[in-house]
Amino acid sequence: MDREKELTPSRIVEELNKFIIGQDEAKKAVAIALRNRFRRRMLPPEKAKEIIPKNILMIGPTGVGKTEIARRLAMLVDSPFIKVEATKFTEVGYVGRDVESIIREIVASAVHMVKQRRLEEVKEKAEMLGEERLLDVLLPAPNKKKRPNYIVEFFGGDKSSEGEQDFSEEYKDSWESTRKKLRERLRRGELDDKIVEIEVTDKNVPRIEVFGPMGMDDIGMSMQDILGNILPPKVKRRKVTVAEAWKIFENEEAQKLIDMDEVINEAISKTEEEGIVFIDEIDKIVGRGEYKGPDVSREGVQRDILPIIEGSTVMTKYGPVRTEHILFIAAGAFHMSKPSDLIPELQGRFPIRVELKALSKEDLRKILVEPENSILKQYKMLLSTEGIDLEFTDDALDRVAEIAYTVNEELENIGARRLTTVMEKLLEEISFKASELRGRVVIDREYVDRQLSGLLDNKDLRDYIL
Repeated sequence: MDREKELTPSRIVEELNKFIIGQDEAKKAVAIALRNRFRRRMLPPEKAKEIIPKNILMIGPTGVGKTEIARRLAMLVDSPFIKVEATKFTEVGYVGRDVESIIREIVASAVHMVKQRRLEEVKEKAEMLGEERLLDVLLPAPNKKKRPNYIVEFFGGDKSSEGEQDFSEEYKDSWESTRKKLRERLRRGELDDKIVEIEVTDKNVPRIEVFGPMGMDDIGMSMQDILGNILPPKVKRRKVTVAEAWKIFENEEAQKLIDMDEVINEAISKTEEEGIVFIDEIDKIVGRGEYKGPDVSREGVQRDILPIIEGSTVMTKYGPVRTEHILFIAAGAFHMSKPSDLIPELQGRFPIRVELKALSKEDLRKILVEPENSILKQYKMLLSTEGIDLEFTDDALDRVAEIAYTVNEELENIGARRLTTVMEKLLEEISFKASELRGRVVIDREYVDRQLSGLLDNKDLRDYIL
C-alpha cells in the first residue's frame, strides 16, 4: 500500500520513461488508470464496487511500445498480467480457443506469482529443514537398525562394518558430535559432489483432460487433485549429489510450509482487483461484412469478449473469478479498419483511446541508448563476456538510427523492432569473431556504412534480411 501511495501519475510516467521512449499520451492514460485503482481501494466497499476501471484502447503501428507500456505498468505494481492476441480466439462453436481461457490463464499466472513470493518468504526456514532432512539421510539416528555407508565414505574408516548400528571405530564420539561435524562440512560445501540415495515424491502423476460445453477444455486435473489426500503420494528412490539432495529437500519443505488455499485465495483476489489483460491485434477481429472463411467468427469473438470486459464470472480450476474490476487494455494498428468498425457495445467498453505515434529518427536514436534495457547496452554486456569493450561513436549511432528509419519508411514499418535487425547485421562479424578479438572495439560511421550500405543499395536483398 505504501508503494502504491508513492506512485502518483507523474511518478508512474517517470518509471515508464526508463524503458519506453516517447508516447507520453499513452503513458499518461495508463498512469491515471493505475492511480484510480489505488483511489478506489481507499473508498468504502459499498462505494468501491460501483466504480469500474476505464479500459484503454491503444491505436498505433507495431513496434512503438504498446505492449511494453502495459507490461511495465503491471511490473511496476506487481499485478497479474497477461498478453493475448485476439486472433487466437474463435466464436463459441468453432474449433479454437474460447475467450474465457484469458481469465483462466491470468489466474494461473497470479497463482504462480503469489506462490513464488510465499516460497521466497519461507526460503530460510525451508533451507534449515532441508539441511536437517539431508543430515538424517547422511547420518541416521543411533536407534536405526541400518545405516548407509555415507559416513564411512565421507569420514573414512572400515567399510566392512557397513550396515551395523555402531559407527566406525575411528569415530567413537557421540552421535550428536558426529552430526555437528557433518553439518559443518556440509555448509562448507565439502560434500557437495558426493552421491547419496534419497526418496523423492514422484510428480509424474497421470493427468485427465476435462471436456465440456463451458470452455473447460484447457483445465487439466491430476489424479492427486481428484483424490486429494486419500492416496499417499508416490515416492521413488534416486541417486543424486549431496548438493542436489539439499535443493530437493529444501523445495519439498518449502512446499509444505505454504498454504495453497491461502495462495489461491490471494491470487484470485489479486486477479479480480489488480489484474491487467492486454488484448493485442484487436483490429484483426473486425468483420468485413463478408461471411466467408475465417471472417465468419470475427464479430462473434467480439461478442464473446464483451461479457468478460463488461463483468462476468468465469469458472476456473481454482474457483470462480469475477472480471468487472480487471483492467483491459486493447491495442491494434487499425491500418485496414478503424475503431468505429468494432461492434458498438465493445467500443463503449473502451472509453479511453490514445493514439501512439510512429517512431521518428530521433526516437530510434534515443531507443538505442536511453532505456535501461536498451539494445545497445544488451550487446555491450553480451560481448563483454568475451573480453570486448564495445563502443559506438555518436555519428555511428546517428547513422544506425537513420538506416533503421529509412528501411521502415521504404519497407514495412515495424517500429523499434527494426533496430534489432539492423544491429544484428551490423555486429554479425564482431559477434562471430568475438573469441578472437580482445580489448576495445570502436564502431564509427564508416564501419556502419561498410557493413550496411550494401543492403541499402540492394533492395531485393534488403527485403529478405531487414
